[in-house]
Amino acid sequence: MAMNDSVNILNSAYLAVEYIDSFLPDNPLQQPFKNAWNYMLDNYTKFQIATWGSLIVHEVSYFLLCVPGFIFQFIPYMQKYKIQQDKPETWEKQWKCFKTLLFNHFFIQLPLICGTYYFTEYFNIPYGWEEMPRWYVLVAQCFGCAVIEDAWHYFLHRLLHHKRIYKYIHKVHHEFVSPFGMQAEYAHPLETLILGTGFFIGIVVFCNHVVLLWAWVICRLMETIDVHSGYDVPLNPLHLVPFYAGARFHDFHHMNFIGNYASTFTWWDRLFGTDSQFIAYQEKEKKKQCITKKKAN
Repeated sequence: MAMNDSVNILNSAYLAVEYIDSFLPDNPLQQPFKNAWNYMLDNYTKFQIATWGSLIVHEVSYFLLCVPGFIFQFIPYMQKYKIQQDKPETWEKQWKCFKTLLFNHFFIQLPLICGTYYFTEYFNIPYGWEEMPRWYVLVAQCFGCAVIEDAWHYFLHRLLHHKRIYKYIHKVHHEFVSPFGMQAEYAHPLETLILGTGFFIGIVVFCNHVVLLWAWVICRLMETIDVHSGYDVPLNPLHLVPFYAGARFHDFHHMNFIGNYASTFTWWDRLFGTDSQFIAYQEKEKKKQCITKKKAN
């Protein structure tokens, strides 16, 4: 009975969203996107689309999303939003990070991406325009992928902090006490494989079109680059996501090394009490700000 109730609720929600969507104006980008998608299908094989298309989506999205944080370091006005203001980025660290990223992307992640075509063939995942899910289905699927990845990340990330294995794997990622956006995927190759597995679990569960692979890649990169950016910028649209952790939450993890293990949401850390030091730190900072304001007045 409970399962039937859940299905009925989901069906009702789906119909409600479809009804609302019918009143929205036509997306002016839909036809150009459709033309580009069909051109891609007509001129490239499924293997080329799944392999090289996925690589291009990952690389272009990753480095484009890193651009704002990279530019912020040269804008004095933005420095007030930098979380650890006493630890500026250096060219030496950024260059080291970039070289490691290139190695991980092309020698660790690319071989995995080469399996994308075989994955889509095994599960009979379509590529066609007509089979592409609507935008709100994609949003819901990406959110589901994020929930699954977040659970995997919390427990495996916490395990990587165990004193017996931390120095062998996860210590590489923590070379930078004050993170910056490009550092999001700076990690030991084994960590790339271990934590990266969480990315694929949601795909196995939800994927009904190859476009979800790319949509989820973009969403995941947007989140992980944001939380590693080192800047807590106001009016960040990601803060509208319920229970979203954000840059300040993860920045504290790099600064403190203990706690705040989740990647996207706050609920696992709250449930297991691994955000207690972060909460205490926030309260301490608030008291400092209150004292400073009183002295100023």
